Amino acid sequence: MAFKISPYISFVDNAAEALEFYQSVLGGTLNISKMSEYPSPELDEADADKVMHGQLELENGFTLMASDTPTGMPRDEGANLSVTIFDGDAEELRGIFEKLADGGSVVVPFEQAPWGDWFGMLSDRFGVQWMVNSGA
Repeated sequence: MAFKISPYISFVDNAAEALEFYQSVLGGTLNISKMSEYPSPELDEADADKVMHGQLELENGFTLMASDTPTGMPRDEGANLSVTIFDGDAEELRGIFEKLADGGSVVVPFEQAPWGDWFGMLSDRFGVQWMVNSGA
């Protein structure tokens, strides 16, 4: 198995501010993509400048990821953490996604995303939120 696991924090409207703060505290390299960079007919204009994906890569190899919650998705600030599995083979990660989804609830099916990766989101049978992303 060659994949990584990382926490993924969902913010309502301040992911960029939070990620910049974490970078000021922890250092590292920060990359932020806005929702407007990936046009979609479902994109609410109010979401255009929100963070679709932010990733803070630390020198120790740790990765912290975050995004803003788009309009129309549940916005519970008390449940804002997901576990992310990423950088693995798409078929291997599809199998992991399906096993995690057993008895749980799929939020976004594991399928090719607008940015080209294979991606899916789910809540497992214990209520833990998972995101699975493969660039392969």
